[in-house]
Amino acid sequence: MSLFAWLRPAAPPLDDALRQRLAGLPKAKPPGVCSLREQRWVVLDLETSGLNPNRDQVLSIGAVAIEDGAIDFAQQFERTLHRPEQKTNASVLIHGLGPSALAAGCDPAEALLELLEFIGDSPVLAFHAPFDQRMLARALKESLGHRLQLPFLDVAELAPMLNPDTVLREAGLDDWVTHFGLQVDERHHASADAQVTAELALILFSQARRQQLDSPLQLEQRLGGWRRRKAHHHGF
Repeated sequence: MSLFAWLRPAAPPLDDALRQRLAGLPKAKPPGVCSLREQRWVVLDLETSGLNPNRDQVLSIGAVAIEDGAIDFAQQFERTLHRPEQKTNASVLIHGLGPSALAAGCDPAEALLELLEFIGDSPVLAFHAPFDQRMLARALKESLGHRLQLPFLDVAELAPMLNPDTVLREAGLDDWVTHFGLQVDERHHASADAQVTAELALILFSQARRQQLDSPLQLEQRLGGWRRRKAHHHGF
């Protein structure tokens, strides 16, 4: 056995039904040229045991679909994962996930596969998307032996790009929610955070259209230029 094979984590054992469902997932698509309204989006929020993507775990998942230019409340996804070994800490408690909730959670492999089926081939929106993307990628690899290939778009980047005159240093989700006057009944809960992120995304899509950005591809291209200018400004 080679050293690299020894270092590579073994693929988790999956039954035939799970393997067939994984094989039946649609292929991820690059950002398209359809209008923002025509595109189905999935807004994702993960609650985790901490902020270290190499060590911490996904504890709960919330997601909602945006379709036909509006939040579709008939398309919502929420799961708490079975994590009985997870120790209670401040990060866990802030999400309201006590030991009993984690012990009664869903099988991680089943929950994650159901999430992939819910997402389909839609692009994913998240606030601070790189973190959610890395956490989800690792969870999928460990529980399903599956490589995440879905395109992610970061709402935390879209907001300042589309609002260059708004000065909110290191702005978090709460800052943008307050800026746009959105009503939030609950925070630090996966499904609630996904919903408010979806509401924010719809405001940003409306702004994007007014700036002649009306497709996922145009948004992605503008973001690329915005990132390059930002890096140049900071001397990277």
